[in-house]
Amino acid sequence: MQNHIWAKTLLSSYRFLERIAGAIDKIIEKKALSSSQVSLSNIVTNNTLVLADQIIDLSERKIKLINLKILIQNALGKIDKSQARILIKKYIEKNSVDQILDSMSLSRRTYFRKVSEAESAFEAVCASLGYPYNKLDVYLQSEKWILEIKNSYEKNLDSSIKLKVC
Repeated sequence: MQNHIWAKTLLSSYRFLERIAGAIDKIIEKKALSSSQVSLSNIVTNNTLVLADQIIDLSERKIKLINLKILIQNALGKIDKSQARILIKKYIEKNSVDQILDSMSLSRRTYFRKVSEAESAFEAVCASLGYPYNKLDVYLQSEKWILEIKNSYEKNLDSSIKLKVC
């Protein structure tokens, strides 16, 4: 049984990517403006070199998030339209199972099968675009909030395994 942890993680994080990139822009702007207020008391923490490094790091982080958003959009565009639609409704729009069943005229059993197939197709396309799950582990290791989403899916998997064993 495949669990499609990265597909679930990427799709769940998608709706936050633009907001976080915008927040990074605001932080960069504040840091750039604060560079003019260097005094002897904060010269160590607020000198030009330190601020430039922080701004570069934040810019690289924003680029990573933009690339991730583009990866998700490209992957959704390359899978079957009905598969993309079910993933968007479930993970991005956060529709309930019943809402999806009604809007797509699916039985419950078919819904769960189609979600699993769509997640698998999404991960396969991500891998074909150069982002298999092991590369995503390395590429996103500094994005703690994305790793928290991933960990929550892994914990849900662990708890469902424990329930089956008991």
